[in-house]
Amino acid sequence: MKRSIPIVVISDVHLGTYGCHADELLVYLNSIEVETLIINGDFIDFWQFKKTYFPESHLKVIQKIIKMSTSGTKVYYITGNHDDRLRTFSDLSLGNIHLRDKLLLQLNNKKYWIFHGDVFDASIRIAPALAKMGGKGYDTLILLNRWINKIRQRLGKQKMSFSKKLKSSIKKAVKHIGDFEKLAITLAAKQGYDYVICGHIHEPANRKEQTPYGSVHYLNSGDWVESLTSLEYDNETWSVFNFMDSTLYDGFEVKRKDLSASNINHQSIENIILHEQIGIADFMKLLDN
Repeated sequence: MKRSIPIVVISDVHLGTYGCHADELLVYLNSIEVETLIINGDFIDFWQFKKTYFPESHLKVIQKIIKMSTSGTKVYYITGNHDDRLRTFSDLSLGNIHLRDKLLLQLNNKKYWIFHGDVFDASIRIAPALAKMGGKGYDTLILLNRWINKIRQRLGKQKMSFSKKLKSSIKKAVKHIGDFEKLAITLAAKQGYDYVICGHIHEPANRKEQTPYGSVHYLNSGDWVESLTSLEYDNETWSVFNFMDSTLYDGFEVKRKDLSASNINHQSIENIILHEQIGIADFMKLLDN
């Protein structure tokens, strides 16, 4: 039986990358009925979209959300840095799907400021080319991580996340996350918001903070690359849903095709990473089929 939830927030799905857990997200979306779905940026990863890698499961996630919208779910797609090409079309509404750069809500007399969060990232503003190179390196690290985890599982060892270990051990990464959260919370309080909801840093959060300008409830939906989390609003309360800790994960086996399978035209890994074979026009044709 599906759970009925008034509001769900997801972010940083990164469709079109090796790190995306589209299968798990599809299971989650099929388990809920939602009045309002907020996609808070980096849903489709256009930065990495020059590879011949867009599996059927990734398309199914898009098709599922379109189906949800035609069934009555109001969908807000808030743009992020990896899907910033869509900002040209901001404020566009197609049926129940609304494209926005930010979203301002009022729930139970509380003011909400919802945006992706890349506006606070100095590396993106100052050196966007370097930020995109970092994104490609991150995706390659995720791919390497998966291979090593397959070996670890065969040896009876637990999975591990390289990127999480790096973020927790490198002082600059820890400081970056802390600075991002502090800035978002302080600016939200200064502008009179009771809640601020972000994505971008791939770190789920749900906590209330005090600032010189008043208290603010900070929420972050995490991601569907590492954390596999969303934000759920029900009975006037926000909670972080973690797929890995849920009953949905019980008995769930991720069925990923080998990288040489037909969905990537039997090309080698080197060709996938280095060769540019798919563009936006080709992608739009896929959606039409």
